[in-house]
Amino acid sequence: MRAQGSGGVIINTASILGLVGTATSSAYVAAKHGVVGLTKTAAADHAEDNIRVNAVCPGYIETPMTEETMRRRGERILARVPMARMGQASEIAEAVVWLCSPKASFVTGVSWAVDGGYTAI
Repeated sequence: MRAQGSGGVIINTASILGLVGTATSSAYVAAKHGVVGLTKTAAADHAEDNIRVNAVCPGYIETPMTEETMRRRGERILARVPMARMGQASEIAEAVVWLCSPKASFVTGVSWAVDGGYTAI
């Protein structure tokens, strides 16, 4: 991106657990906090090159990976989500598309929670 001279966009994928902690998941939480920190540092390092670096932090998203978790703990999880539902992969994709668009041209170094309000409470 630097060599082409016209900038670019990097979108990292973290998690809501890159913004908050939770019991029994220390390695995962540490890794996702690392992605958030990397995003901020890379944004500062590459801003002069017109390269924007941001992250999306999905909450609980309806995928095959979350099926078992939702079977076991879904009621407790959704009780912590103000919108009282799981997100859809398309909702994460829409956030990424916006961050990549010219409409987000002054946005860099953010980790955007797309989580139905999970991290708001």
